[in-house]
Amino acid sequence: MARTTPPRPVDIAALFPELAPLARQAVRLHPRPGEPGVHESSVGGPLLWPADEQWPVCTQPHDHWSPPVSLDDVRRSRALLEAQWLRPRKAGENLLDPAQRELLDRLRAGHPAHTGPNPLLPVAQLYLRDIPGLTGPEGADLLQVLWCPLDHDDALPAAHLVWRDSRGVGALLTDPPAPLDVDHYGHYVPEPCALHPEAVTEYPTPLELPKELADRLHAWGEAARHPEGDRGPGGAYYQYELSVAPGWKVGGWGPWSFCDPWPMECPDCGAAYRPLFTVDSGEWDGGSGSWIPLEDRQPPPGPVGHRRPSDPPMVQIGRGYTLQLYVCPTSFDHPHYAAMQ
Repeated sequence: MARTTPPRPVDIAALFPELAPLARQAVRLHPRPGEPGVHESSVGGPLLWPADEQWPVCTQPHDHWSPPVSLDDVRRSRALLEAQWLRPRKAGENLLDPAQRELLDRLRAGHPAHTGPNPLLPVAQLYLRDIPGLTGPEGADLLQVLWCPLDHDDALPAAHLVWRDSRGVGALLTDPPAPLDVDHYGHYVPEPCALHPEAVTEYPTPLELPKELADRLHAWGEAARHPEGDRGPGGAYYQYELSVAPGWKVGGWGPWSFCDPWPMECPDCGAAYRPLFTVDSGEWDGGSGSWIPLEDRQPPPGPVGHRRPSDPPMVQIGRGYTLQLYVCPTSFDHPHYAAMQ
């Protein structure tokens, strides 16, 4: 089912014409539970990978705040919790019985960290035909994103980008290696999702605007009211409801929030990086309700399982933040850059 972002509560560029030249297109991916195949765009799905091409591995040092677990441990833990959340329960009945609690504790106990290379985990596969405005190197029609599902020096999973021509892939790798170690809580393991791309318009967050304009937007937000007469979210109204869309997306603006933007320049050529791909810990929350797609505004029928409607991929960055991947505008061969906001 397609997903439709409601019109913004206010045409902010009409009220503040200085914003109009800063408009950018972003493509909200709207990942939802599915069973995507290798010839489809997806989050957490299988990759179109040549059988004769080496699968990438991570050889960087890892920060193990808690013992790592296996990918199978994460999958089994989620399946157990999903089944129990969905089953009918009597008032006061525990979610898990003693045997299930023992199994869950065992799955979450972890194991000693491996010291060798850690195979990467598929995160997203984006066919350019599905993503309006997404371009790649000459001849490439597919972007694949993988990462090492462990914390590194920057407290982020280490991402790896692959651009390829899907038409030149012969025999396929059907059984890619799984990571030996996954972060203890499984926060970096995306569940398989089909995508429903939708182009929207974004504007910079206040931290990327001239201070005078940001101050005027803050003052306007303090006085703004929703059409139904309820008070809006004060000075943050522009930031949360009118500037940057939440959720997994391609392009647009960076969601600067809890720290000031810093210069991000390609080490090879000095060009300013541009946003490519955003991984979010949820598609909406209490501060971004106007971005909830029309098709998701009614509560789902029946009980809600372990997989929240606002976070079908079940990925969490930090304490509920986003990970953005930036690329150099002069060459796709130059290194990308990752930031957390």
